Amino acid sequence: MSDDETLKTYAAKADTYADLVSASVEKDVMLPAFLAALPATSHVLDLGCGPGHFAAAIAANGHRVTATDAVQEMVDLASKHDGVTARLARFDQISGSGIYDGIWANFSLLHAARDDMPTHLAALHRALKPQGLFHIALKSGTGSKRDGLGRLYTYYTEEELTELLMQAGFTVTGTDRGSDTGLDGVRADWIAVAAHG
Repeated sequence: MSDDETLKTYAAKADTYADLVSASVEKDVMLPAFLAALPATSHVLDLGCGPGHFAAAIAANGHRVTATDAVQEMVDLASKHDGVTARLARFDQISGSGIYDGIWANFSLLHAARDDMPTHLAALHRALKPQGLFHIALKSGTGSKRDGLGRLYTYYTEEELTELLMQAGFTVTGTDRGSDTGLDGVRADWIAVAAHG
């Protein structure tokens, strides 16, 4: 993610966003399934980790977690959690092959430009070990627009996202849908997809 306005919003509202995420971790319906499917003592990448609450939950289940975010304030918050190694990195700075047993991309890649998504997904597929787990959640819909806080979002339909994942080499194993209220106070529909490399 390199959209300056989006990054500045998250930097300015890091603590408020941390409170919002903290309240959502325990009721998240996707994390338990992701954790149950991971091999014991896996290495997991939390891509766009935000304040690190999901990374902390993954670490608390016995896994080694590398967490990345493009906002220093978020990296600082994530680094405070036990078992989480957090570093500053944009989506296009993920590299390497066969590193992770699982990648958790929870409401992060929705800030990437549509034209960049195939490149990001291909890099993430390379970074996964064979048959590694991949979780991605995005806001569902079409087009791109900024929310009331100035954050840039790119929306996807289930069909579009599934096709992009398949083109990157992933095998889709499940989908989930729902709606939640975000940092901007607006309720929005989302889609989550489980896949493996």
